[in-house]
Amino acid sequence: MNTGSNEPGEVAAASDGSEVDGTTTDGARAEQGLGSRAPAFIKARRALHLSWQAGVFTVGLAVVVAGIILLPLPGPGWVVIFGGMAIWATEFVWAQLVLRWTKRKVTEAAQKALDPKVRRRNIALTTVGLMIVAGLVGVYLSKFGIVMPWKIEE
Repeated sequence: MNTGSNEPGEVAAASDGSEVDGTTTDGARAEQGLGSRAPAFIKARRALHLSWQAGVFTVGLAVVVAGIILLPLPGPGWVVIFGGMAIWATEFVWAQLVLRWTKRKVTEAAQKALDPKVRRRNIALTTVGLMIVAGLVGVYLSKFGIVMPWKIEE
């Protein structure tokens, strides 16, 4: 198989963004990424496509609402919300753009968190926070001992 490159692991890319050796270039992914991903037979009929969009919107809305409900409760609220956004992104360009922006920001935050200066600051802040919590627990135990808060009698 000729990949058009002398280096191992490299794949030749077509200038028009078409597939080469089973992979697509960034140009093709960008064009393919925006717009409806509905099957062709659904896109061919306007009424069917509108009902498809309504169904995708309804399912995405239900997932996003479930994620919002899960935010204060124990559960993966943000993951569910982004899952709902991904459902919307299968059909709506605005959701695709929001999802891309979110992915970019999460990647930037992850890279920033790996920066040694930021890691040292985060470790220092965590240490200070744990010391404050330990001090508050010490004050509580010195005043009340090991007694549950609802059994405290003054």
